[in-house]
Amino acid sequence: MRLLKYLWAGPYTVLGAALGLLVLACGGSCRVEQGVLEFCGGLIGRGFARLPQPLAFSAMTLGHVILAVDRPALSQLRRHEHVHVRQYERWGPLFVPAYLLSSLVQLLRGRDPYRENHFERQAFALAKRPRPR
Repeated sequence: MRLLKYLWAGPYTVLGAALGLLVLACGGSCRVEQGVLEFCGGLIGRGFARLPQPLAFSAMTLGHVILAVDRPALSQLRRHEHVHVRQYERWGPLFVPAYLLSSLVQLLRGRDPYRENHFERQAFALAKRPRPR
């Protein structure tokens, strides 16, 4: 059953791993935590941290890969990002379209497309971490 979850999330994991290799090539680091590849730091991490709003992020998940700007961000957001890993296991290739659709619906309702996104709300709730204001 676990293998099926990895395969179902596989297309995004491959993309995340490719980006992770860039992180490593630019001085970042990698570790495996609970079956998830976690990449952080280096020039790529610093580049992620400097993206303009609304593109800026501290960490993001692609399948079974988490990309973070640095170790402190990864430590702070690990539980939240691991909820997204479980969401990828459930939704597979449909996760990103469903995530984007949820953001679009919130935007059309005049709400914050990140904070009110169904998947983010679930990740904040399950990680037992308050949503950002």
